Amino acid sequence: MSTVTAESTREHRITLPVLARRKRRGQKISMLTAYDYTFACIFDTAGIDVLLVGDSLGNVVQGRDTTLPVTLDEVVYHTRLVSRAVRRALLVADLPFGSYQVSPEEAVRSAVRCLKEGGAHAVKLEGGTAVASAIERIVAAEIPVMGHVGLTPQAIHRMGGHRVQGRTAKSRARVLADARAVEAAGAFAVVLEGMPADLAAEITDALSVPTIGIGAGSHCDGQVLVMHDLLGLGDWTPSFVKQYAHLGALASQAARSFAEEVASGKFPDEEHSYR
Repeated sequence: MSTVTAESTREHRITLPVLARRKRRGQKISMLTAYDYTFACIFDTAGIDVLLVGDSLGNVVQGRDTTLPVTLDEVVYHTRLVSRAVRRALLVADLPFGSYQVSPEEAVRSAVRCLKEGGAHAVKLEGGTAVASAIERIVAAEIPVMGHVGLTPQAIHRMGGHRVQGRTAKSRARVLADARAVEAAGAFAVVLEGMPADLAAEITDALSVPTIGIGAGSHCDGQVLVMHDLLGLGDWTPSFVKQYAHLGALASQAARSFAEEVASGKFPDEEHSYR
Protein backbone atom coordinates (compact mmCIF):
# COMPACT_ATOMS: atom_id res chain seq x y z
CA MET A 1 0.00 0.00 0.00
CA SER A 2 1.39 3.39 -0.97
CA THR A 3 2.06 6.11 1.57
CA VAL A 4 0.64 9.51 0.66
CA THR A 5 0.01 12.77 2.44
CA ALA A 6 -3.37 14.44 2.67
CA GLU A 7 -2.02 17.31 0.56
CA SER A 8 -0.88 15.02 -2.24
CA THR A 9 -4.33 13.44 -2.59
CA ARG A 10 -6.33 16.67 -2.76
CA GLU A 11 -7.90 16.43 -6.17
CA HIS A 12 -9.75 19.49 -7.41
CA ARG A 13 -13.09 17.68 -7.16
CA ILE A 14 -13.85 14.31 -5.61
CA THR A 15 -15.89 12.17 -7.99
CA LEU A 16 -16.75 8.49 -8.26
CA PRO A 17 -13.78 7.79 -10.57
CA VAL A 18 -11.49 9.52 -8.07
CA LEU A 19 -12.69 7.24 -5.26
CA ALA A 20 -12.30 4.14 -7.44
CA ARG A 21 -8.76 5.24 -8.29
CA ARG A 22 -8.02 5.77 -4.59
CA LYS A 23 -8.86 2.14 -3.87
CA ARG A 24 -6.71 0.85 -6.70
CA ARG A 25 -3.77 2.94 -5.52
CA GLY A 26 -4.24 2.20 -1.82
CA GLN A 27 -4.94 5.84 -1.00
CA LYS A 28 -7.29 6.27 1.96
CA ILE A 29 -10.61 8.15 1.82
CA SER A 30 -11.83 10.53 4.54
CA MET A 31 -15.52 11.07 5.22
CA LEU A 32 -17.39 13.13 7.82
CA THR A 33 -21.02 13.92 8.49
CA ALA A 34 -22.20 17.50 8.10
CA TYR A 35 -25.59 19.04 8.67
CA ASP A 36 -25.20 22.78 8.04
CA TYR A 37 -23.40 25.34 5.89
CA THR A 38 -20.83 26.48 8.44
CA PHE A 39 -19.32 23.12 9.31
CA ALA A 40 -19.59 21.96 5.70
CA CYS A 41 -17.44 24.94 4.69
CA ILE A 42 -14.86 24.05 7.32
CA PHE A 43 -14.69 20.37 6.38
CA ASP A 44 -14.69 20.96 2.63
CA THR A 45 -11.87 23.50 2.90
CA ALA A 46 -9.94 21.15 5.20
CA GLY A 47 -9.82 18.54 2.45
CA ILE A 48 -12.38 15.97 3.63
CA ASP A 49 -13.17 13.77 0.63
CA VAL A 50 -16.81 12.87 1.28
CA LEU A 51 -19.44 14.76 3.25
CA LEU A 52 -22.46 12.76 4.43
CA VAL A 53 -25.72 14.34 5.45
CA GLY A 54 -26.48 11.42 7.72
CA ASP A 55 -29.77 10.47 9.27
CA SER A 56 -27.66 10.62 12.43
CA LEU A 57 -29.00 14.17 12.49
CA GLY A 58 -31.87 12.59 14.40
CA ASN A 59 -29.48 11.89 17.26
CA VAL A 60 -26.99 14.76 17.22
CA VAL A 61 -29.15 17.59 15.86
CA GLN A 62 -32.69 16.69 16.93
CA GLY A 63 -31.87 14.93 20.21
CA ARG A 64 -33.75 11.72 19.41
CA ASP A 65 -32.84 8.25 20.68
CA THR A 66 -32.80 6.68 17.21
CA THR A 67 -32.57 7.73 13.57
CA LEU A 68 -35.99 6.26 12.74
CA PRO A 69 -38.12 9.44 13.06
CA VAL A 70 -35.98 11.41 10.58
CA THR A 71 -37.99 12.33 7.49
CA LEU A 72 -36.98 12.71 3.86
CA ASP A 73 -37.99 16.37 4.00
CA GLU A 74 -35.53 16.91 6.84
CA VAL A 75 -32.69 15.18 4.99
CA VAL A 76 -33.39 17.23 1.86
CA TYR A 77 -33.38 20.43 3.92
CA HIS A 78 -30.04 19.72 5.59
CA THR A 79 -28.53 18.51 2.32
CA ARG A 80 -29.50 21.81 0.71
CA LEU A 81 -27.64 23.69 3.46
CA VAL A 82 -24.51 21.59 3.09
CA SER A 83 -24.56 21.72 -0.71
CA ARG A 84 -24.16 25.49 -0.63
CA ALA A 85 -20.75 25.03 0.99
CA VAL A 86 -19.35 22.17 -1.06
CA ARG A 87 -16.67 23.02 -3.59
CA ARG A 88 -14.51 19.88 -3.55
CA ALA A 89 -16.06 17.03 -1.56
CA LEU A 90 -18.47 14.40 -2.83
CA LEU A 91 -21.82 15.10 -1.16
CA VAL A 92 -23.88 12.06 -0.09
CA ALA A 93 -27.37 12.20 1.42
CA ASP A 94 -28.75 9.44 3.62
CA LEU A 95 -32.09 7.96 2.61
CA PRO A 96 -33.98 7.85 5.93
CA PHE A 97 -36.07 4.98 7.25
CA GLY A 98 -39.27 4.54 5.26
CA SER A 99 -38.07 6.38 2.17
CA TYR A 100 -36.85 3.34 0.22
CA GLN A 101 -38.15 0.16 1.89
CA VAL A 102 -41.67 0.19 0.45
CA SER A 103 -40.67 -0.29 -3.19
CA PRO A 104 -37.81 0.33 -5.61
CA GLU A 105 -39.96 2.98 -7.27
CA GLU A 106 -40.35 4.84 -3.99
CA ALA A 107 -36.59 4.54 -3.47
CA VAL A 108 -35.96 6.22 -6.83
CA ARG A 109 -38.37 9.04 -6.01
CA SER A 110 -36.64 9.64 -2.69
CA ALA A 111 -33.19 9.62 -4.28
CA VAL A 112 -34.31 12.03 -7.01
CA ARG A 113 -35.43 14.51 -4.36
CA CYS A 114 -32.06 14.36 -2.62
CA LEU A 115 -30.29 15.34 -5.84
CA LYS A 116 -32.87 17.64 -7.41
CA GLU A 117 -33.96 19.53 -4.27
CA GLY A 118 -31.03 18.93 -1.93
CA GLY A 119 -28.10 19.21 -4.30
CA ALA A 120 -26.54 15.87 -3.32
CA HIS A 121 -24.20 14.04 -5.67
CA ALA A 122 -25.20 10.59 -4.39
CA VAL A 123 -27.38 8.83 -1.82
CA LYS A 124 -26.69 6.21 0.84
CA LEU A 125 -29.03 3.52 2.07
CA GLU A 126 -28.77 0.74 4.65
CA GLY A 127 -29.09 -2.99 4.08
CA GLY A 128 -27.79 -5.77 1.88
CA THR A 129 -29.59 -8.39 -0.17
CA ALA A 130 -32.99 -7.02 0.88
CA VAL A 131 -32.34 -3.62 -0.73
CA ALA A 132 -30.39 -4.79 -3.79
CA SER A 133 -33.37 -4.22 -6.10
CA ALA A 134 -33.78 -0.67 -4.79
CA ILE A 135 -30.09 0.03 -5.39
CA GLU A 136 -30.35 -1.33 -8.94
CA ARG A 137 -33.31 0.91 -9.74
CA ILE A 138 -31.69 4.02 -8.28
CA VAL A 139 -28.46 3.37 -10.16
CA ALA A 140 -30.46 2.78 -13.35
CA ALA A 141 -31.84 6.29 -12.85
CA GLU A 142 -28.25 7.59 -13.06
CA ILE A 143 -28.04 8.29 -9.33
CA PRO A 144 -24.91 6.99 -7.55
CA VAL A 145 -25.57 4.86 -4.47
CA MET A 146 -23.38 4.19 -1.44
CA GLY A 147 -24.28 1.02 0.45
CA HIS A 148 -24.17 0.41 4.21
CA VAL A 149 -23.91 -3.04 5.81
CA GLY A 150 -23.06 -4.56 9.17
CA LEU A 151 -24.49 -2.55 12.04
CA THR A 152 -27.31 -0.62 10.40
CA PRO A 153 -28.93 1.85 12.83
CA GLN A 154 -32.27 1.80 11.04
CA ALA A 155 -32.52 -1.89 12.02
CA ILE A 156 -31.92 -1.14 15.71
CA HIS A 157 -35.06 -2.94 16.87
CA ARG A 158 -34.25 -6.13 14.97
CA MET A 159 -30.67 -6.07 16.21
CA GLY A 160 -31.69 -5.33 19.78
CA GLY A 161 -29.55 -2.20 19.98
CA HIS A 162 -26.27 -1.02 18.52
CA ARG A 163 -24.59 -4.41 18.55
CA VAL A 164 -21.43 -5.43 16.71
CA GLN A 165 -22.33 -7.64 13.75
CA GLY A 166 -20.41 -10.58 12.26
CA ARG A 167 -19.08 -12.20 15.42
CA THR A 168 -20.64 -15.59 14.73
CA ALA A 169 -20.05 -17.68 11.62
CA LYS A 170 -23.66 -17.22 10.51
CA SER A 171 -23.65 -13.49 11.07
CA ARG A 172 -20.27 -13.15 9.40
CA ALA A 173 -21.49 -14.94 6.29
CA ARG A 174 -24.60 -12.74 6.19
CA VAL A 175 -22.62 -9.49 6.38
CA LEU A 176 -20.25 -10.65 3.63
CA ALA A 177 -23.19 -11.70 1.45
CA ASP A 178 -24.84 -8.32 2.04
CA ALA A 179 -21.69 -6.48 0.98
CA ARG A 180 -21.38 -8.56 -2.18
CA ALA A 181 -25.06 -8.01 -3.00
CA VAL A 182 -24.72 -4.26 -2.60
CA GLU A 183 -21.71 -4.17 -4.91
CA ALA A 184 -23.42 -6.39 -7.48
CA ALA A 185 -26.44 -4.08 -7.43
CA GLY A 186 -24.24 -1.19 -8.54
CA ALA A 187 -23.15 0.64 -5.38
CA PHE A 188 -19.99 2.74 -5.89
CA ALA A 189 -18.87 2.28 -2.27
CA VAL A 190 -19.98 0.48 0.89
CA VAL A 191 -19.96 1.67 4.50
CA LEU A 192 -18.92 -1.10 6.89
CA GLU A 193 -20.17 -0.35 10.39
CA GLY A 194 -19.76 -2.12 13.72
CA MET A 195 -17.96 -5.33 12.80
CA PRO A 196 -14.72 -7.14 13.70
CA ALA A 197 -11.69 -5.69 11.95
CA ASP A 198 -10.79 -8.99 10.29
CA LEU A 199 -14.25 -9.25 8.71
CA ALA A 200 -13.99 -5.70 7.40
CA ALA A 201 -10.58 -6.57 5.96
CA GLU A 202 -12.02 -9.65 4.24
CA ILE A 203 -14.85 -7.62 2.73
CA THR A 204 -12.48 -4.87 1.61
CA ASP A 205 -10.31 -7.43 -0.18
CA ALA A 206 -13.35 -9.12 -1.72
CA LEU A 207 -14.94 -5.97 -3.17
CA SER A 208 -13.75 -3.96 -6.14
CA VAL A 209 -15.44 -0.81 -4.81
CA PRO A 210 -14.14 1.24 -1.86
CA THR A 211 -15.19 0.40 1.69
CA ILE A 212 -15.64 3.12 4.31
CA GLY A 213 -15.31 1.93 7.88
CA ILE A 214 -16.85 3.14 11.11
CA GLY A 215 -16.08 0.91 14.04
CA ALA A 216 -14.66 -1.61 11.55
CA GLY A 217 -10.90 -1.37 12.01
CA SER A 218 -8.09 0.05 9.93
CA HIS A 219 -8.17 -2.15 6.82
CA CYS A 220 -11.06 -0.37 5.09
CA ASP A 221 -10.37 1.90 2.13
CA GLY A 222 -11.55 4.89 4.13
CA GLN A 223 -13.01 6.01 7.44
CA VAL A 224 -16.09 8.00 8.45
CA LEU A 225 -17.02 9.64 11.74
CA VAL A 226 -19.98 11.65 12.97
CA MET A 227 -18.72 15.21 13.27
CA HIS A 228 -20.03 15.62 16.82
CA ASP A 229 -17.94 12.64 17.91
CA LEU A 230 -14.84 13.90 16.09
CA LEU A 231 -15.13 17.36 17.63
CA GLY A 232 -16.12 16.34 21.14
CA LEU A 233 -19.54 17.96 20.98
CA GLY A 234 -21.55 15.11 22.49
CA ASP A 235 -22.04 13.69 25.98
CA TRP A 236 -21.22 10.12 24.94
CA THR A 237 -18.56 8.84 22.56
CA PRO A 238 -18.41 5.27 21.18
CA SER A 239 -15.26 3.33 22.02
CA PHE A 240 -14.10 3.26 18.38
CA VAL A 241 -14.11 7.07 18.10
CA LYS A 242 -11.02 9.21 18.42
CA GLN A 243 -11.83 12.75 19.51
CA TYR A 244 -9.65 15.24 17.65
CA ALA A 245 -10.96 18.23 19.59
CA HIS A 246 -13.06 18.98 22.68
CA LEU A 247 -15.24 21.79 21.41
CA GLY A 248 -18.08 20.97 23.78
CA ALA A 249 -15.97 21.95 26.79
CA LEU A 250 -14.72 25.09 25.04
CA ALA A 251 -18.25 26.14 24.08
CA SER A 252 -19.47 25.55 27.63
CA GLN A 253 -16.67 27.68 29.06
CA ALA A 254 -17.34 30.45 26.54
CA ALA A 255 -21.05 30.48 27.46
CA ARG A 256 -20.24 30.61 31.19
CA SER A 257 -17.80 33.48 30.68
CA PHE A 258 -20.39 35.37 28.64
CA ALA A 259 -23.07 34.88 31.29
CA GLU A 260 -20.70 36.01 34.07
CA GLU A 261 -19.63 39.14 32.18
CA VAL A 262 -23.22 40.08 31.36
CA ALA A 263 -24.22 39.61 35.01
CA SER A 264 -21.34 41.71 36.26
CA GLY A 265 -21.77 44.43 33.65
CA LYS A 266 -18.33 43.77 32.19
CA PHE A 267 -19.80 43.09 28.76
CA PRO A 268 -20.36 45.06 26.65
CA ASP A 269 -17.58 47.49 27.47
CA GLU A 270 -16.58 50.62 25.55
CA GLU A 271 -14.58 48.60 23.04
CA HIS A 272 -17.65 46.59 22.09
CA SER A 273 -20.08 49.53 21.86
CA TYR A 274 -20.84 51.81 18.93
CA ARG A 275 -19.84 55.47 19.14
